[in-house]
Amino acid sequence: MTDMEEKFPRALWIRLIIYIAVGHLFAGFIWLLFSVGAK
Repeated sequence: MTDMEEKFPRALWIRLIIYIAVGHLFAGFIWLLFSVGAK
């Protein structure tokens, strides 16, 4: 576990989590537009 932590810095994990969170919000927003538009 320590080897993985050394290979990947904390900043990289934070950036990855932010990208995933933003991606999910963007996908959810698009899905919401389509679901409202379908009605």
